[in-house]
Amino acid sequence: MGSRYGGLKQIDPVGPGGETVLDYAVYDAARAGFGRVVFVIRRDFEAVFREKIGAKYAGRIEVDYVFQALDALPAGFAPAPGREKPWGTGHAVWCAREAVRENFGVINADDFYGEDSFRQLGDFLTRPAAPGPAEWAMVGFRMANTLSEHGAVSRGVCREERGWLAGIEENHGITPEQVGEGRKFAGEQIVSMNCWGFTPAVFAALDEQLRDFLATRGAEPKAEFYLPAAVAQAIGRGQARVRVLPTAAEWFGVTFREDKPRVVAAIAGLVERGLYPRKLY
Repeated sequence: MGSRYGGLKQIDPVGPGGETVLDYAVYDAARAGFGRVVFVIRRDFEAVFREKIGAKYAGRIEVDYVFQALDALPAGFAPAPGREKPWGTGHAVWCAREAVRENFGVINADDFYGEDSFRQLGDFLTRPAAPGPAEWAMVGFRMANTLSEHGAVSRGVCREERGWLAGIEENHGITPEQVGEGRKFAGEQIVSMNCWGFTPAVFAALDEQLRDFLATRGAEPKAEFYLPAAVAQAIGRGQARVRVLPTAAEWFGVTFREDKPRVVAAIAGLVERGLYPRKLY
């Protein structure tokens, strides 16, 4: 919704050819071998999204749309009166359950993850399935590389065991002043930026957890069903293992409108280094 940004940031141009952050994500995903894009959006954004975003990719990659709505819920549940806030990232992925039948990646549409993130996800998702619990993946970023100079952010700090995700602890109100040697956070911690690789088995886990969430917290006007928390719960229940894929890729976010000049400059630098064409589409 872009409430902190002040507008629909997913369609705000940041590249030298008028590209959006999402354009770079689709470009990187396509060259990593992904063959289809599914946008999870609000229905009232559909017309502008098809015109400004989806139309660019015609003939380049298959595009589908899924709509996240307050009343898109499992049978027997309904939004509480007065509920206005969307149900969160876990619900957004759950909404795509009928559109996605193969291994897939999940990203935020307003984050720049870099080519290496998509390459690692693509490599992981094309491996033969191993026996046992479902195996998923999370691209992990250094906390120090994920901060904003213009406001506090929330980050899920990851705990690893032999390369597998053992837990995620949400930390809120993180500022650059808190990160560095001798400070609250060293900066080397691996954090989740909602860059995931899943098998279709995730939908059954999300459905089970979403029902539990609605039964216990559905009446709360602002409670959200977060994807990282759902993944952590699936791990705890023995339903899945999640491989951590550390990356040195450059991450840029546009949480606040004041972040945009930094993102524009960073992408311009990548273009100058020849990592992206001057015009993507």
